[in-house]
Amino acid sequence: MKQNLNILHLHWGFPPIIGGVETHLTLLLPEIAKRGHRVSLLTCSTEKKSGEEDYNGIKLYRTPLLDLNWLYRRGLKGLEDEIRKLYVDIIEKEKPDIIHAHNFHYFSRVHAQVLIEEANKRGIPAILTAHNVWEDIDYLEINYNIKWRKIIAVSHYIKKELMGIGIESENISVVHHGTDIEMFNPSVSPEPILKRFPYLKDKRVVLHPARIGRAKGVDVSIKAFKIVKAAVSDAHLILTGTKFIVDWGATQQRDIAYFLELIKFLDLEDDITIDFFKLDEMPHLYSLSKVCIYPSTVPEPFGLTMLEANATARPMIVSNIGGMPEIIQNDINGYVVPVRDFEALAGQIIQVLRSKKLRERLGTTGREIVEVHYTKEIMAENTLRIYRRVLS
Repeated sequence: MKQNLNILHLHWGFPPIIGGVETHLTLLLPEIAKRGHRVSLLTCSTEKKSGEEDYNGIKLYRTPLLDLNWLYRRGLKGLEDEIRKLYVDIIEKEKPDIIHAHNFHYFSRVHAQVLIEEANKRGIPAILTAHNVWEDIDYLEINYNIKWRKIIAVSHYIKKELMGIGIESENISVVHHGTDIEMFNPSVSPEPILKRFPYLKDKRVVLHPARIGRAKGVDVSIKAFKIVKAAVSDAHLILTGTKFIVDWGATQQRDIAYFLELIKFLDLEDDITIDFFKLDEMPHLYSLSKVCIYPSTVPEPFGLTMLEANATARPMIVSNIGGMPEIIQNDINGYVVPVRDFEALAGQIIQVLRSKKLRERLGTTGREIVEVHYTKEIMAENTLRIYRRVLS
């Protein structure tokens, strides 16, 4: 196997589209490029970005043919020839040694099928990272009919789910996410957020750093915070989001409308801030917080915000579902509560807010765990190790 590889990645989103997978790619791809490999990414176009561009040492190719928001409105029929030409052109231009697709095991059968066909024609191994699972017939049929050379699961939970639909265990390797421990660290100043929201200066901030949606447990956080506010008068809840997401099904605006009504109904309008934040604002937001919460109501495949919170020495409270309990341990670096149990969530938040000593112990341990197991450097090395195995 040659020392320096040409690696072509494919995914439906990349900044300014923001989400867990997109953030993962901003960390993984430049880290692999730093090691001397040529890295490119075929991804979606946006209103302001199309064509080719460079990003921290990687080559980006943007096309509407990978824009899930557009594809959802347009439909997937009649696109096979265009997709095939797109793949052929990018493969001939980049001449990859390996093709690495992210979440191509659902959404669109034609995107995955044509990719495998063109890779096989040229003898290029194609691997998949499964960041999520999906519960519909297309997901089952795509996974049954398309054979990847290797599948990377982002958690043992995802591996188990893939095995549950018939994929052999030996074809799946687990590579947990990593984060940037320099960007997210305990010494980051909260001042940029306080300048934007000066009324937060004397508040004990509870941060919900996941996307604003029902699946992320935002309604659970709001209900729990009603109890928290009665016990801790200076508590304040921040719900974060971004304007640019992959919104398959166009549900975000409906969810936000419901949350606003729920906040009003519970008389919490002065105690909860909902706003959109850029990626580079997040470290300052974590720094401002006392505790972070992620009470997802669906099986979260991993939850990158757990690492970001712990890297900033902030305890994290999560639901006992999906891959999150693989990272957060009770009374070690946070707490795990039952799904949709807003009373249990409120109780743990109150306990953490009331004890500085407890916050510091959980936060310090969380930082140590991330430094040892969950850095972007470790993630990149584990990914490269899989490339080498596949190519050898």
